Amino acid sequence: MDEHHDVLIVGAGFSGLGAAVRLRQAGRHDFVILERADDVGGTWRDNDYPGAACDVPSHLYSLSFAPNPRWSRSFSPQPEIQEYLRGLVTRYDLAPHLRLGHELVEARWDDTAARWRVRTGRGSFTGRVLVIGTGPLSAPKLPAIDGLDDFAGTAFHSARWRHDHDLTGRRVAVIGTGASAIQFVPRIAEQVERLTVFQRTPPWIIPRNDRPISGLEHWLYEHLPPTRLAARAGIYTARETLAVGMTWRPRLLDAVAAMARGHLHRQVADPALRERLLPDYRIGCKRILLSNDFYPALSRDNVELVTDPIDRIEPHAVRTAGGVEHPVETIVFGTGFEATRPPVADAVVGRDGARLADAWADGMTAYRGTTVTGFPNLFLLIGPNTGLGHTSMIYIIESQLNYLVTALSKMDEHDIVAVEVDAGAQHAYNEGLQRRLDGTVWNTGGCASWYLDAHGRNTTLWPSFTWRFRRLTRRFDPRGYHLRTRQEVTTACPPQTPVP
Repeated sequence: MDEHHDVLIVGAGFSGLGAAVRLRQAGRHDFVILERADDVGGTWRDNDYPGAACDVPSHLYSLSFAPNPRWSRSFSPQPEIQEYLRGLVTRYDLAPHLRLGHELVEARWDDTAARWRVRTGRGSFTGRVLVIGTGPLSAPKLPAIDGLDDFAGTAFHSARWRHDHDLTGRRVAVIGTGASAIQFVPRIAEQVERLTVFQRTPPWIIPRNDRPISGLEHWLYEHLPPTRLAARAGIYTARETLAVGMTWRPRLLDAVAAMARGHLHRQVADPALRERLLPDYRIGCKRILLSNDFYPALSRDNVELVTDPIDRIEPHAVRTAGGVEHPVETIVFGTGFEATRPPVADAVVGRDGARLADAWADGMTAYRGTTVTGFPNLFLLIGPNTGLGHTSMIYIIESQLNYLVTALSKMDEHDIVAVEVDAGAQHAYNEGLQRRLDGTVWNTGGCASWYLDAHGRNTTLWPSFTWRFRRLTRRFDPRGYHLRTRQEVTTACPPQTPVP
């Protein structure tokens, strides 16, 4: 017998738990959270590599409707964020709604019954509404390198860190120099015998102005909430100013580039090494990273930076172009995630029997980053073109939760059993997004990044201020949707095609 609930949520990270909290706050209790792992936390559960921490200040990287006045540092470390997410389960009594160890196998829309039928590895469910909160950073991406399967040592992705594999005294290769690698490289450099870091493209790195949050600040944030709100607002405003340079006037980021160059010059004495670490693309084209210890780690005697392309992996070495072999016993991949080809899309089947992955064969698209034509009653959290290069994703998640909760209210109020975005409305909306993206630093900055899909389209990022996205998703607007009532009356409202 299938277990039925009004709302089925897939994923128990920030998105899924945030959705659950908002549903409870709205007086809705008929929902479950389907989570593949045996614990909550999502990306903050999986990315527990040495040195893992957030690069967005703590008071902005937390749910505004579930505040934490006692963050220990201005940039929270991974264990503290994971404990915050676990704390949401206790604080809002979410345990009865959790179904841990329930990996999604398939979610299929039943048009006759107007409900989703979901199969997991441990049971089946049905629900009126399906919320996908798995996020874009849940499926590690491994590069296609010849010989990887023949490697005789130990190899793993940073998001699947092998804590049972002691790196002490080993020869270790790190492939990739992105946001994860710049955090764990300094930690393991002191531990290994030899560390070889393979860099394809150097990142822009600025100082990480991290500090402990004082006891006085804790007291103020806890007993005088306006001080915490003011701190959050200040961080938000400062971060939002970066959107001007990233989306309208890339040259306004030159001051940030100058800061990054100065940071590199101060921390790396070797001119030859500095030259290899200096990016040749406009800052902001790839994510701007924060670190105080990555550059010093690369200057250690037991660390080598290799910028020659990797040719293949041998059983006991990594071979670069020109035939140079670098002996290694362990390979750690810091090569990111399947952000433009999320595996969950293969498991979601819509109204006409087509999978979401098929609908996205030419690139991910959605209406307001949240709903997709052909997939009634499906709501995506951190869907296409909702990612950010300058501020906290929590703000986007909360905006989409507004859309979800108001959609549910609209459906109840008018006895609507199914809502599906009009294909024309979705197309016009995404054409507007792509026009806005044409002039942004992500599309014109001269770099190759995970923001772009295989067709060269930016299907990941939001090309404007986040408050504009908040305005678009403040409440569910039926214009642009096909609505089906319980009496099987189908109504097509005139499509609305807002441009960011």
